[in-house]
Amino acid sequence: MAGSTVDGLVSGLSTSSLISQLMQVERVPQTQLKSKVTAQEKLQSSFQAINTKLAALKTAAEDMTKSTSWQPATATSSSTSVTPTTTAGATTGSVTFDVLSTAKAQVSTVTFASATDPALASGATKVSIAIGTAAAVDVDVTTNTPQGVADAINAKGLDVRASVLTTDQGTVLQLTSTKTGTAAGFEITGLASDPVDLVPAKDAQVRVGDANGAHYTVTSGSNAITGLLAGTTINVTKEETGVTVTVAQDKEAIAGKMQAFVDSVNAVLTEIGTQTSYNASAKTKQPLAGNSTVRQIAQTVLGQVGTGQTDYGSFAQLGIELDRYGKLTFDREEFLKAYEADPAKVQNAMAAEDPSIPPRLDAEGKTLPQTQVSGVMGLAARLKVIASNSTESVTNAVNGSKSLVTDLNKRIEDWDLRLEKRETALRRQFTNLEVSLGKLQQQSTWLAGQISSLPTVSSE
Repeated sequence: MAGSTVDGLVSGLSTSSLISQLMQVERVPQTQLKSKVTAQEKLQSSFQAINTKLAALKTAAEDMTKSTSWQPATATSSSTSVTPTTTAGATTGSVTFDVLSTAKAQVSTVTFASATDPALASGATKVSIAIGTAAAVDVDVTTNTPQGVADAINAKGLDVRASVLTTDQGTVLQLTSTKTGTAAGFEITGLASDPVDLVPAKDAQVRVGDANGAHYTVTSGSNAITGLLAGTTINVTKEETGVTVTVAQDKEAIAGKMQAFVDSVNAVLTEIGTQTSYNASAKTKQPLAGNSTVRQIAQTVLGQVGTGQTDYGSFAQLGIELDRYGKLTFDREEFLKAYEADPAKVQNAMAAEDPSIPPRLDAEGKTLPQTQVSGVMGLAARLKVIASNSTESVTNAVNGSKSLVTDLNKRIEDWDLRLEKRETALRRQFTNLEVSLGKLQQQSTWLAGQISSLPTVSSE
């Protein structure tokens, strides 16, 4: 409240109520400004919802323009002990091999009669550990017991870990390499007795070909073998002969990416439809109803699908069509049939770029995103450009709305000061009115007293 008033003590009027009603009228312009702010915030939310879907479309379209997306491979093995995994662009083919050995981490032990026995050689205060071909590292030991040695080794942070075990044979200091393979094998000197290798360090090795004839081997410090098939890692777990790994193109994975692409297009169209809808029966509309920017985006997307590609024709040939509801449909079987018949042609219909469109460069000479499309381009290549352009347009619209809201909020703040002054003035006026009425009432009372005190004039 801007001030206080004497609420109708003289006039009997509800002064506060009158001021409140008058201020409601005064606040109408500010209330209208606040309504505009609310409307703009809803507009921004709608724009941002569409931008989220456009970003997803751009990502899906970019994925379909990458050559690696058209070369996914799936690997199978004839043995459950061998597990192949592929990376993008893996070479298709088949290889049969023998697993001659699996990789193992070295485990060495030293046995002591008790946990308090001296663990170091006579007169020694440290042990030295040499891992692989690296120079030996000295480890100072402050407590000359098996546990003291283990603690000192572990504190050094080497690729050898130590532990003390209580066994039927006595106290055992166990040393274990944290890595497999001969390159991770180690030697330790300075202990009271020489360690015994329970598990020697060992590499994994596979052989391709006849052991008694032409063959080659591949050796690895881990059980993950690479080099037999480009882009494929073969994990082995036991020695075995005659294992066959086959890597074949994964057409279903490509079809799955196509479905994701179509879904992302439909998500944009659906979101635009939602944000621009009008309910005739309820006479309500969404924030972007009638907005030309987003409607143009939908029309552009649908237009690109409907025009097909130069020298290829309708995208219906690869299973993509428009339905009567203005959405895309995807026929997976039709796509697989077309892809199996001519993979390169289908890939071109989706991912082809237009070399005749010159690249855009920024001030530093870096390539900027493409902004033009042509009939030569594949569908995904076009929609990648359109999604990028549309995102920029929508972002500009959001930024324009935010600038307007900033201006509106400044005007609302100005109105706060103006209304505060107006309310103060009204309270002052009504207070002065009550004071003036009070004075008049006092004068009236005095005058009435004076009149009543006059002598009565007799008519006799």
